Amino acid sequence: MVEMLRTTDRATRERLIKEAGYNVFGLPSDAVYIDLLSDSGTTAMSDYQWAGMMMGDEAYAGSRNFYNLRDTIKEVMGYGYVVPAHQGRGAEHILMNVFVKPGDRVLGNMHFDTTEGHILLKGAEPVNCLAEAGYKVGEEADFKGNFDLDLLEAEINKDVDKAALILITITCNNNGGQPVSMENIRGVRKIADKYGIPVFFDAARFAENAYFIKHLEPGYKDKPVAEIVKEMFSYGDGCTMSAKKDALVNIGGFVAFRSEEHYRKAIEWQVPFEGYVTYGGLAGRDLEAMARGLKEVLNEDYLEDRIGQVRYLADLLVEAGIPIVRPPGGHGVYIDAKSMLPHIPRHQFPAQALTVELYVEGGIRGVELGGCAFGYKDPETGEDVWPELELVRLAIPRRVYTDRHMMVVARALKAVKQRASSIKGLRLVYEAPVMRHFTARFERLE
Repeated sequence: MVEMLRTTDRATRERLIKEAGYNVFGLPSDAVYIDLLSDSGTTAMSDYQWAGMMMGDEAYAGSRNFYNLRDTIKEVMGYGYVVPAHQGRGAEHILMNVFVKPGDRVLGNMHFDTTEGHILLKGAEPVNCLAEAGYKVGEEADFKGNFDLDLLEAEINKDVDKAALILITITCNNNGGQPVSMENIRGVRKIADKYGIPVFFDAARFAENAYFIKHLEPGYKDKPVAEIVKEMFSYGDGCTMSAKKDALVNIGGFVAFRSEEHYRKAIEWQVPFEGYVTYGGLAGRDLEAMARGLKEVLNEDYLEDRIGQVRYLADLLVEAGIPIVRPPGGHGVYIDAKSMLPHIPRHQFPAQALTVELYVEGGIRGVELGGCAFGYKDPETGEDVWPELELVRLAIPRRVYTDRHMMVVARALKAVKQRASSIKGLRLVYEAPVMRHFTARFERLE
C-alpha cells in the first residue's frame, strides 16, 4: 500500500518539537514528512506476507503458524528450539533471565540500547569489545563491527566466573550498521569455547550482515546468502531477533536455541511475560508473516536494492559535505554530530540538537545515538560519562521510500549545515533511569 505524506510549515514544526520536549520520539507521526527514526517495524510487507496474514490460525495453543515459523527458523538458521516474543526486547528479556544474574558481565561487540538496558536491569554489566577501527568515524574499513578479540579475552579474564554470555550484534547498530566478518565470528567462538561461555547473536539484521560477507570477505563471493547465513549461525548457541528488521514484519521477535535445556529455561520466562509457548504475545497471522519474511529477506536482488539505497543516501550526503560514518552500513546513514556541530559541548547534546534541527528544517525525523542514548552518571563519582560516538542515525525503512525522498533528506541536511554555527545546544530536564533517550525532555539553550 501507499499512504499520503503530510507536510507542515516551519512554525508548526517549531511548536511541535518544543511541546515534545525537543525529543523527536514525542512527535505524532502525522507531523513527520520522512520518518527515518527507525527501520524497526516500519517495513512495507509483501503480497506474499499479506496473503499469509489471511491464513492466521488464532488457536491459543498449537497454532499451525507457529510450527511453520519454527520450521523456517530451523531451515534458515539451524536452531530447532524457538520461543516467540512480542518483539526484540521481549526476546532479550527472556535471554537475560536464562543466562544472566546480578554481578555478571555480558560481553559484546557493541550493545544496543535495549540490550544494554536489559543487562543493567538484571544488575549486570554490559561490556563492549568493539575493535578500534569501529570507533573511527571517517575511516574506510571493512567489517567495522568486529570484536577486538584480544580485548574480549582480556575482559573475560578479569573474572571468568562473571562472564555470563557473549552477544554478537549483526550488523553492529551503534556505530553505523557495520558488519561482522565470518573470520571474526569464528574467532569469538574459539575464545568462547576456551572458557565455556555461550555465544548468542543479536540477529536483527542478519541478512544484511551476510550480504556484506558475500561482497567483502574473501572466499564468499560465489556463495549464496542463504548458505552464508547458515554458516554464521553455526558458530552460535542461539540468537535473539527483533523480527521487525530482517524478518520484514511490523511486529514480532523470538529467541532461538540449539539446546533443549536452554529452551526449557526460556519458556519458564516466556509463559508469564509473553504468552503460551506457541504464540508468545503474537497473533497467528503475525507468526506467519514472520516465517515468510525470513525467507524473503534472503533474496539477493532485494538485498542489493536495500543496501544500495542506503549507499545512495550516503553518497548524496558526502557530496553535500555532511560528515558521516564511513563506509555506510546496512540499514542507515549515521551523521557525526561532533564534527558537524563542533561548537556544542557534549553536555549540551550535539546529536540531539542536530536531530531537532533536521526536523525543524524539513520535517525529517532521525534519532540521536550519542550522549543521551548511551551517556550516564558514574554511580561512584556522580560525573557524566560520555560514549565515544555522538551520532544521528537516519534509519531507512525497508521497501518504503524512493530515491527522491533520499534527495529531500540530503537537501535538508545541506541547509542545516549552512547554518550549523548558529545552532544551540540543549539542556536535559527529565530522564528515566534506564533507556532515557526514549522519554527524555530538553530545553533549548539561548
